[in-house]
Amino acid sequence: MQGIELWIITISSDQSIKEIATRLSAEGLTIRDVLEDIGCITGSADIATADRLKKIEGVVDIAPDMQIEIGPPNAGETW
Repeated sequence: MQGIELWIITISSDQSIKEIATRLSAEGLTIRDVLEDIGCITGSADIATADRLKKIEGVVDIAPDMQIEIGPPNAGETW
């Protein structure tokens, strides 16, 4: 069984982001945030589901959501 991963889905600007969010959810994405101002939806799903979501009309891209640690001010390396 494949593990659940976090994803960032970029949505086409000519589609309703709320309608696409509904379709993504119906296909198995657990929605975390709908970021309407920047045309993105974040959520969790396994890799097989993410591959299916790429075929939904209005989905431009699906990329893994990676945690980034940013150190305190004046710290050396931040990545």
